[in-house]
Amino acid sequence: MKLILTSTVDKLGIAGDVVEVKDGYGRNFLLPQSKAIRWTKGNEKQIEGIKRARDAREIRGVEHAAEIRKQLEELSVSVPAKVSDKGHLFGSVTASALVQAVKKAGGPSLDKRTVSFTKPVKSLGAHTAEVKLHQAVTAHVPFEVVEG
Repeated sequence: MKLILTSTVDKLGIAGDVVEVKDGYGRNFLLPQSKAIRWTKGNEKQIEGIKRARDAREIRGVEHAAEIRKQLEELSVSVPAKVSDKGHLFGSVTASALVQAVKKAGGPSLDKRTVSFTKPVKSLGAHTAEVKLHQAVTAHVPFEVVEG
C-alpha cells in the first residue's frame, strides 16, 4: 500500500514522505490515526504543502534552537488548573496544557512530545519544565500554576 505520511512515524519516515507499507499496517494503524493519507495523483499535490508546514515548525539548527531557548526562558507563563477547596489540583498539569499556555503567553508553538517534567506537577505555585529543542539544546521553562 502506498501512503503519504502526514506526521513523523518512528522507523518509517517524516511528514511528506511517500512510503510503501503492508496493507494491514496502513489500514489498521496509519490511516485510522491520521498519520498518513492514501497516495493518489490528486493527493500527491498535497505533499508540497505538508513539507512546507513541516519546515515552518522545524528548528533549523543549534543557533535557532538557542534563540528559541532564550525566548522561552524569558516568558512569563501561567497555566490555569482546576483546584479543590483545599488547594489541591484535580489531576496534574499536562504537557499539552503547558504548550497552550506558552502559545498564549506569546511564545513559539511547541510540540507537546518535546516537553517533560522532572516530577508530576500537582500543586499550585512555581515549577519548571524541560523542552528539548535540539539534541544539544534544552530549555528550562519556568511556569506558574494558578487557579483557573
